[in-house]
Amino acid sequence: MKAGWITSIVVSFIIVGAGMVSVYLINKEVPNQLKAESAIAVVTEEKADEKPEMTKELKEIIRDVQKVVVKIEVPGGMGSGFLYNDKGDVITNAHVVSNVKDVRIIAADSREFDGTVIGISSDTDVAVVRVPGLAQSDFLKVSQNKADIGEEVLALGSPLGLQNTVTTGIISGVDRDFDLEPYHYEDVYQISAPIAPGNSGGPLVDVKTGEVLGINSAGTNQGAIGFSIPLSNVLSMIEGWSKSPMTILPETVAATETENEEYNYKEPLNTEVAEYVVHYFYESVNYQDYVTAYSLLGSEWQQETAYKDLRNGYLQTESVAIDEITSTDNGDSYTVVAIISAEENIEGTFRYSKYRVTYKLGYENDQLKILSGDAKKID
Repeated sequence: MKAGWITSIVVSFIIVGAGMVSVYLINKEVPNQLKAESAIAVVTEEKADEKPEMTKELKEIIRDVQKVVVKIEVPGGMGSGFLYNDKGDVITNAHVVSNVKDVRIIAADSREFDGTVIGISSDTDVAVVRVPGLAQSDFLKVSQNKADIGEEVLALGSPLGLQNTVTTGIISGVDRDFDLEPYHYEDVYQISAPIAPGNSGGPLVDVKTGEVLGINSAGTNQGAIGFSIPLSNVLSMIEGWSKSPMTILPETVAATETENEEYNYKEPLNTEVAEYVVHYFYESVNYQDYVTAYSLLGSEWQQETAYKDLRNGYLQTESVAIDEITSTDNGDSYTVVAIISAEENIEGTFRYSKYRVTYKLGYENDQLKILSGDAKKID
């Protein structure tokens, strides 16, 4: 069933995704699923020649897109959406708002608005929500072109309730067809950017142009594979609803209400969210977005560690895989422990090392932050 449990925890995440209410975990319908760990980077104290950071242009694209991506809350669930015109119309997935008419919209700046479903398909996983309070706001430009395999993309949304999260990847497949009752997915993109509960309905964005390519809609339960509906395939239907809103909405039967119990959305444990934040912190560093990584640290850690010191500490890390990760709920804080295998460039020589990293996480101003941490090398 759909479940929602948390208001904005993390705002302005840059860079990894990821379903919503009933994120569609595709198991039987999509064969040959892949399993992949998130790319992780680890702190080292040595300094090296600086790598180029994320370009200014890409940072601006992400900031501009984030401004118009929203979280959608319905009774018992949540998802994502994005503004696409000056009427305040938000595009999302049909399974995000199935069998409801009135929803709550949370903007990137935490403002809350009432929204009304004005269009929804009973067989294509697409819907439109009108939000009068967001009329005349900025909106995303839609790409009229089809994407090709290998093109770099950004997936934005609120995976696990973490609003304004950005995951990166490529178009790893095209023309994918499958069914997840009651919806038929045809000619969709397969993407390497993960799709997790809460990301459904968010935009798939072209890294180079900032234009919307698709609607993130489904993810597998076996690693970093997601599926996105090409916006050009459904744009005429969306524009039709915008011009002539539906007066009677069709009822739908979600897969979670049939025999497919494995598709049920389960509210994540607090410890799972803490682990997700640690993963995301490292992925931001791996993508060389040190500003975002630094913003995830607690205020006390930031007072003790300057931004440039954190940045320099990661410059020698080439790639990292998480071998193990565990977490503990301490009541008012969380402890996350991970065993990490790191590839590091030490004076031109690549070396592999293992680390045991331990982090304490807690809330500051309703945002989950990494309050403290250390890393010990394992011989």
